[in-house]
Amino acid sequence: MKLAAALAAAALLLAPAAAGCAAEDYKFDVSAFEKKPFELWGYVEFRQEHSVLNQDGAIYLLNFYNDPHSHLDETIVNLKPSGKARYKDASLNFRANLEGDRGTLGTDWNSRWDEFYGSYKPDPGLTLDAGKIALKWGKGYAWNPIAFVERVKDPNEPDLAREGFTMLTGDVIRNFEGPLRTVAFTPVVLPASDNINSDFGQGSHINVAAKLYLLYYDTDIDLAYLSNGSRSGRYGFDFSRNLATNLEIHGEWAHISDTRRTVTNASGGTTVVQGDAERYVLGMRHLSARETTTIFEYYRNGPGLTEAEMDDFVRFVDNAYAQYLATGNATQLNQAANAVRGGYGSPNPGRNYFYLRVAQKEPFDILYFTPAITVIANADDRSTSITPELLYTGIKDIELRLRAVILTGGAGTEFGERQISRRFELRARLYF
Repeated sequence: MKLAAALAAAALLLAPAAAGCAAEDYKFDVSAFEKKPFELWGYVEFRQEHSVLNQDGAIYLLNFYNDPHSHLDETIVNLKPSGKARYKDASLNFRANLEGDRGTLGTDWNSRWDEFYGSYKPDPGLTLDAGKIALKWGKGYAWNPIAFVERVKDPNEPDLAREGFTMLTGDVIRNFEGPLRTVAFTPVVLPASDNINSDFGQGSHINVAAKLYLLYYDTDIDLAYLSNGSRSGRYGFDFSRNLATNLEIHGEWAHISDTRRTVTNASGGTTVVQGDAERYVLGMRHLSARETTTIFEYYRNGPGLTEAEMDDFVRFVDNAYAQYLATGNATQLNQAANAVRGGYGSPNPGRNYFYLRVAQKEPFDILYFTPAITVIANADDRSTSITPELLYTGIKDIELRLRAVILTGGAGTEFGERQISRRFELRARLYF
């Protein structure tokens, strides 16, 4: 009994000290969670590229018919700072892009604001934005048919932040009880002319777009619309749903009115093809128990070129190059180069594509190491782009990536006629 009493007394004496230590160890620092008046972040990237040129490819012939090269080497430095300045309910947001490129073909420097806009948020459910903004519409990973007011995404680097357009926009958000849990409305007013957003489309117009978001029975749904103006009128929807904690499915569909594409035949004659068309994406994302991430998508590009139209264009380039060798006249090659800028040279000008990406986190227990492979296939001509890569993030604030791009395909195919046949990249990115 005496021992028990002594232990009880000791516990009572030590309890306040222990409580004081616990309070000191777990002191909550409110300032760590307060919004700062100014924040700056971003990264600087150093990239070395070696490209093996496809000297039989149509795009190569157009760009190097009078200046042949077997390969290109480039050293690229890219600074991408982002920032936010806050004052009460308002903020000023920016994201810049500064890039220097020194390589086989010379030296080039460019800078621009990818985003620069003011934002006003008087209420958690209301935001108003004005300025240069990069919106992100759509649930697809490699392609987004309903990205009506965005620049085209590069399927080889779908996570890369893109340049925005100058616009007025906002968000109105409301939450509810029941099957319909959230509704959000995003209107957009985007002027386009020779002086503002000149590359958005044709002519001078005040373009109006809108997106309605619904969270219904754990399914994300978007309804999107763009008025007829600088780009032809279009509307569509997307959805995304988790079938399990490790399996997600998604899709997008868009109807585009009055699409126009200029088709070049083997003789150099051109025809304008008009009509309504549809684009859509169906895809899934899966995470296995071994932390293997698999992304798969099918993309239907209704306004795209048929396999026969692509083959005709390649034959025209071959004929134009033969004429240049025989006469020194590059007129038809210049005509073909204009066609490339008009659509033949876009990231995926065909009609049917498959996308597959498989990434394995820390295989063989190698910490901070992620190998991956990405395959983009033209389902019509069976040409492919294969991109294996190795990513290492074991050094604080540094990301190292080694990547190769391998294009395969026969004569007349999309990837078989590209400017390069192989490209090897080493990237080092420092975050701040």
